[in-house]
Amino acid sequence: MAPRKNAKGGSGGGSGSSSSGGGGSGSSSTSSSGGSSSSGARRETKHGGHKNGRKGGLSGSSFFTWFMVIALLGVWASVAVVWFDLVDYEEVLGKLGVYDADGDGDFDVDDAKVLLGLKERSASEPTFSPEEAQPHHEPEGQAPVGTESEDIEDEIKEQTQSLLHEMGHIEHEDLQLEADGPAGEPQPEYADVLPVIDIDDRVQTLEPETFYEETEDRFSVEETVPQDHNLDMEEMIQEIPVPSEPVVDDDRQPPTADDIPYQDEPVYEPSENEKIEISDDAIEDSNIVPEEVSAPPVEEDQQEVPPETSRKTDDQEQKEKAQKKKPKLLNKFDKSIKTALDAAEKLRKRGKIEEAVAAFEELVRKYPHSPRARYGKAQCEDDLAEKRRSNEILRRAIETYQEVASLPEVPADLVKLSLKRRSERQQFLGHMRGSLLTLQRLVQLFPSDISLKNDLGVGYLLMGDNASAKKVYEEVLNVTPDDGFAKVHYGFILKAQNKIAESIPYLKEGIESGDPGTDDGRFYFHLGDAMQRVGNKEAYKWYELGHKRGHFASVWQRSLYNVNGLKAQPWWTPKETSYTELVKSLERNWKLIRDEGLAVIDTTKGLFLPEDENLREKGDWSQFTLWQQGRKNENACKGAPKTCALLEKFPETTGCRRGQIKYSIMHPGTHVWPHTGPTNCRLRMHLGLVIPKEGCKIRCANETKTWEEGKVLIFDDSFEHEVWQDASSFRLIFIVDVWHPELTPQQRRSLPAI
Repeated sequence: MAPRKNAKGGSGGGSGSSSSGGGGSGSSSTSSSGGSSSSGARRETKHGGHKNGRKGGLSGSSFFTWFMVIALLGVWASVAVVWFDLVDYEEVLGKLGVYDADGDGDFDVDDAKVLLGLKERSASEPTFSPEEAQPHHEPEGQAPVGTESEDIEDEIKEQTQSLLHEMGHIEHEDLQLEADGPAGEPQPEYADVLPVIDIDDRVQTLEPETFYEETEDRFSVEETVPQDHNLDMEEMIQEIPVPSEPVVDDDRQPPTADDIPYQDEPVYEPSENEKIEISDDAIEDSNIVPEEVSAPPVEEDQQEVPPETSRKTDDQEQKEKAQKKKPKLLNKFDKSIKTALDAAEKLRKRGKIEEAVAAFEELVRKYPHSPRARYGKAQCEDDLAEKRRSNEILRRAIETYQEVASLPEVPADLVKLSLKRRSERQQFLGHMRGSLLTLQRLVQLFPSDISLKNDLGVGYLLMGDNASAKKVYEEVLNVTPDDGFAKVHYGFILKAQNKIAESIPYLKEGIESGDPGTDDGRFYFHLGDAMQRVGNKEAYKWYELGHKRGHFASVWQRSLYNVNGLKAQPWWTPKETSYTELVKSLERNWKLIRDEGLAVIDTTKGLFLPEDENLREKGDWSQFTLWQQGRKNENACKGAPKTCALLEKFPETTGCRRGQIKYSIMHPGTHVWPHTGPTNCRLRMHLGLVIPKEGCKIRCANETKTWEEGKVLIFDDSFEHEVWQDASSFRLIFIVDVWHPELTPQQRRSLPAI
């Protein structure tokens, strides 16, 4: 039986009998002679041999063995090609772009159908030719561009010849680039590549004055999403959330909460009367990134989300389909150099930014009329600015994005992408006016694009022009009444105008829509606050939902400029803060502090300013500020010199760039709405100076306390707090903000000011 088994096992890898059709096999030598000869004969007959001993053709066993060897070699060769990246598939596929017949920038099944005559050729791509664009001149060696009416075969032939010519030219350049090699990280010399285009004549005028200087704090970061909110005015005059940029060192008071620009990305926007200080230098701590962080993911657990907040499935599917639509970025000429464009883009996507900059600059030099090459250059400059934390490079990118839109024969999608990105990067640098002009131009070019109108509304809000923003959103809602983005922003504007009851349905319906840009902590914040002010008990339901969706640390702690992981509790003791020496000094010198405060209460001096951020339900409340955002108010300290000298010894408060030091006077009959401070990065001390025997109290979270003269209360004002003054005389306290004790020295240096 063994010989028969061997004969059938010819496919086995180690059987010698399967490798020969002759009678003498390796396996037969180990068997008995009789069995060997008979089995050998059977094998010869079975596998095509001749009984007379003469060899015939290739046996089935040998054929199968060689087939397996070749197959295995093919498999391993394929693995090697993929593993070692021996073939640039993107380049191979890119060459097929010349056969692109439907204008989507690549070669696919639809293109094949057009070439085979099975499908009609689509209409040509819409292009954008600004009125101010110069006449288009074709460079020498450019691929000939045929009209849509040309015969397809002739067009393909011409394009193929042009492509081959172009490829040969590009390969020569690539060899030259490799021979030269980049020396370190090339610095793009923008002025040497192209003449600067007059932006005033093209799309917009940038700011006539540059009021953005540079500091190391530009790219400091908090860990949670920064967002606008009601600012705390129980203990301050004009606390403004400009978390990424400290204001200039002067005595001007910043605008109040009702006047501050709406902050769509608060990290990057200045308030109207402030300067932004930005650094071109790299940050020391590589782990610190811009505060341009994404909002926390929304929890979609339907048990945690009330029915009214469920998403509109049909609308969302339509939006997803719209998002999947591939933008058309290549004009006819750019298709002819698609291989070179793809090669440069491949460098950018692989993170080889300096090499990509050089590649796109070379393409722009050779083909100055190519929109896609210039757009790639702008993207590379954008990436390089982020990598090097350089505003100067980012300014070049902003300029280049504008140049893309100013070229002739630019695809409409590319114009839109370029100008939108330009607007975003202008906002990043604090160039709000320039960004607004870019957005206005976009709306002029694409008047039917609702999303651009929504962006324009945000642009007005960033400039503090709520009236113009309101008109934009009214226009949007007239055309698309269910636009959630427009609703939440319109509700925000109404609330800023103190139209509390009117704002609630817009904020509520906007959040419920689930539209992009509506699941934002600011809108939950303002909706809950508006409901609290009209006595609607659903306010805390929305706060709870905002907490579950990651916008608030808790229902009580609703600050929006936070550092994660800090100890969170409403009330603190001096020992818990580790600032016992400061507390002792304040309590020892409370009468000195009180007397200097009383001396400046005289309103004729104009040092106490009324609270005007709409945090009072009723009453009279004013404050006198000595330090704000870690900067001393020299004029104010002239009115309280001993108090200021005392505080100079304690950098934990004078250096707290997210707080203030100030006197606060509140007269009888005053009630301050429940509200929260902007950040969890500070604690607030209240030193009682003149306290009526009864009628004055403060609630933080669910615990209420009263002040005592000469004693310090400490609380975390990122928790909801509320104040009543129902006494028969005024109440005077001294407010001292300190850094949260768990913040590291590096965080205290790098966190943006508020």
